[in-house]
Amino acid sequence: MSLNTAHANGGVLIHAGESIILFCDNVEIEFSGQDSKEFKGTKSGRLYLTTHRMIFNNKKQSDAMQSFSFPFISLKDVELEQPIFGANYIKGKVRNTPQLSNFVGEVKFKLHFKSGGAIDFGQAMLKAAQMASRNVVNDPPPPYTPPTSGWYAAPPPAYTPPPEGYQGWVPPTHVFPDHPPANSVFMTDAPPPYPGITGYQGYRTGDSMGAGGFVAEPSYNGQPAQVQVGYYDPNNPQHAFVPPPAYQEPVSAGGNKKDD
Repeated sequence: MSLNTAHANGGVLIHAGESIILFCDNVEIEFSGQDSKEFKGTKSGRLYLTTHRMIFNNKKQSDAMQSFSFPFISLKDVELEQPIFGANYIKGKVRNTPQLSNFVGEVKFKLHFKSGGAIDFGQAMLKAAQMASRNVVNDPPPPYTPPTSGWYAAPPPAYTPPPEGYQGWVPPTHVFPDHPPANSVFMTDAPPPYPGITGYQGYRTGDSMGAGGFVAEPSYNGQPAQVQVGYYDPNNPQHAFVPPPAYQEPVSAGGNKKDD
């Protein structure tokens, strides 16, 4: 879990090799078990289920918490609540590990879906977590460090799951048909420090480049520049997506400076 490291330029910041499975707007979250100002009050925003974690992004720019990351391997006691009176919701805990957290302690959470879909989202999250757990090794993950490289616009495949799903599982995109707004998903070159559905493997970086992708290696003053990722749709090879030049501003633990 990490605090204020998963947002950039008004959008979400993900790792290289990570992609969004489900997107849900109009979500409220409550935290308990922590006394710091970041966890006070009910927060409204957007929720992302990715191949490696769940991410909450706050819509209130003045709030001390702008984003919160829930890696699958840090979740425990997750329950899908269906009260007789009141709307369904998800509750659980995020446990602190020195390798994954930039704050101390454990925090409890409750997620309320103002537009519905709590049970479907919760079941998808548990399925993704189960699939990711198959890739957990005995060695602890590397120590957590906030992203330090620049960030850039993520290629289109990062916005949605593949139509065929993952290893026979197709996420409930019929319940959550919306995609993140254009130009709101950003990516760093840093790979996830924890396993996901596809293990630790990145999907469009280095030797793990899959079909339909290509890597350009620009240079600046004779020195290698940050690798940019391009993408083309094999079904429409006449069109290619090339992200804009990478921003050179480092991302601190509080996110991009315009969002702090």
